[in-house]
Amino acid sequence: MDKNSIIGLFLIAGILIVYSIFTSPDEEEKAERQRLIDSIAQVERQKAMEEAQREIGQTQTDAPKQIDEPAIADSVKQIQRQQQFGSFSEAVEGERQFITLENNLVKIKFSSLGGKPYSVELKEYKQYDGSPLVLFSGDSTIFGLNFFAQNRSISSNDLYFTPVQGTENLTVGQGGEKNVAFRLYAGNEKYIEYIYTLADDKYMVDFDMNFVGIDDIISKNQTELDFRWLIYSPSHERGRQNELSYTTIFYKHFNDEVENFSLRSNKDLEEESIKTNLKWVAFKQQFFSNVIISEEGFPYSDLVSETMPENSAYLKKFTADIGIPYNAAGGNVDLKLYFGPNDFNILKEYEMDLKELVPLGGWIIKWINQYVIINIFNWLNNFIGNYGIIILLLTLIIKLALFPLTYKSYLSMAKMRVLKPQIDEINEKIPKDKAMERQQATMALYRKAGVNPMGGCLPTLLQMPILFAMFRFFPSSIELRQESFLWAEDLSTYDSILNLPFTIPFYGDHVSLFTILMTASTILSMKMSNQTSTSASMPGMKTMMYIMPFTFMFILNGFSAGLTYYYFLANIITFGQNMVIKQFVDDEAILKKLNEKKKKPVKKSKFQARLEEAAKKKGYKMPKK
Repeated sequence: MDKNSIIGLFLIAGILIVYSIFTSPDEEEKAERQRLIDSIAQVERQKAMEEAQREIGQTQTDAPKQIDEPAIADSVKQIQRQQQFGSFSEAVEGERQFITLENNLVKIKFSSLGGKPYSVELKEYKQYDGSPLVLFSGDSTIFGLNFFAQNRSISSNDLYFTPVQGTENLTVGQGGEKNVAFRLYAGNEKYIEYIYTLADDKYMVDFDMNFVGIDDIISKNQTELDFRWLIYSPSHERGRQNELSYTTIFYKHFNDEVENFSLRSNKDLEEESIKTNLKWVAFKQQFFSNVIISEEGFPYSDLVSETMPENSAYLKKFTADIGIPYNAAGGNVDLKLYFGPNDFNILKEYEMDLKELVPLGGWIIKWINQYVIINIFNWLNNFIGNYGIIILLLTLIIKLALFPLTYKSYLSMAKMRVLKPQIDEINEKIPKDKAMERQQATMALYRKAGVNPMGGCLPTLLQMPILFAMFRFFPSSIELRQESFLWAEDLSTYDSILNLPFTIPFYGDHVSLFTILMTASTILSMKMSNQTSTSASMPGMKTMMYIMPFTFMFILNGFSAGLTYYYFLANIITFGQNMVIKQFVDDEAILKKLNEKKKKPVKKSKFQARLEEAAKKKGYKMPKK
């Protein structure tokens, strides 16, 4: 045997010795196993003694008459638990206890099984049917650590924690705070501790994890522990489809932007595996959210959103498998839990970009909502308690601010209206098959008269961001939730004057009066606009303009009544503004000015010169000046 072989044998022997040392049970485990073995041996000796006594015919009245089978089964069970759960075997069985921690806003029920939040109720809100609003509840919720200890897979969600301060229900007094603590023991002075702290008038809960004396139980080379949070998100609002479209997962990258699974997604299952640090993960519904927040960040996150069947009481099942930083030397992990409403003003106070849970749109639309609409809405809310009146005044303020654009649009269309007879003459002189020549003549007339054919459209386009901003604002505004106005019972969801015994595809099973009024007022506004337009050259445009209102009627029938009410008011106010402007605009005076302008020489622009040159090369005859 050569030198290398001998060294190899010694190395193998050394590895085996080290392995046997590290994998051998500690003193507590040895004592526990010995106690169980002695117990079983004693029962077996008793059984053998009784067999011998029966054989020699002896009878002793004070001797046990039967073998303690339950004792044997219990001993075997303990050995199996010890083998499966190691130091955590004593926490496998126990009596579940519940502790309630509440303040003036939220009531949280904790379970000693898993040491977790068992249910969360928001005290200031109700479901659409008047029952208490519970964000999640029941044994289906998973909330806990998954890790390896002594080469065994441990899930804290399935183990019994010990309440530290008893099982007394706690209520936070004004200006104070209280906490509930649970410990998952793994031997004497060895435990994982969960501490939940709730302050007065807050939806945010401090959640601290302490690891005490377990550095020899959990693998020392572990720097992260897996944490799983799974809930079934119940439906709280009337109008399942609309609520479902706002129910998804949001998450914030550490010191970076907020992202989310697609709103209004048609996918039943969405998954995302994120390998970079996240600041928080939120299970978001239309008006309420459950958020877990880390001070240090979650090193990795696997997120899953699964849509529940339509006949289910739940909207979606949310799962977050996230990494928790772990220090084998001990210490604690500082987390926070937010159980509360998606109220922009409340979330803004907590910072950390939690206000992004209120979807206000992107880019300029978000800016309009955040710095204009919300501020006006909050200001009006300080003086007025009726949200229908607030929406009316908000609409008036917006329309007055946009009045210069409305006036410019009307004036531009009036100029085109008075030129319509001259345009009709051009169309009669130039045949339809010479479309380019006809268009050139029309543009020459506009240029000589100083009329911009896009002048009526541009002001309208500039108002579109406001319309889109309102489309985002009303369905996301929790202030409108369960606020009634006229026949609408809840401005945050659809209003219904007739429930249909059947469902119309893309429309629904109800008739929304505000949506019908919005459609009728839109058609009225378009009809008035058509009187000032020259749509003869575009016969298909008129048809398209009337199709659009009916398309929106189908789309918005299940949307927020506050949104369709706003659109209706905006159309009526615009119509009124046009009627007022009409009284001050003299068509004859406008035509006179345009004719005078036509007499003045028009300087060709470089673009016009290039356009005419291109037309000549293609053989088109240019109109005479």
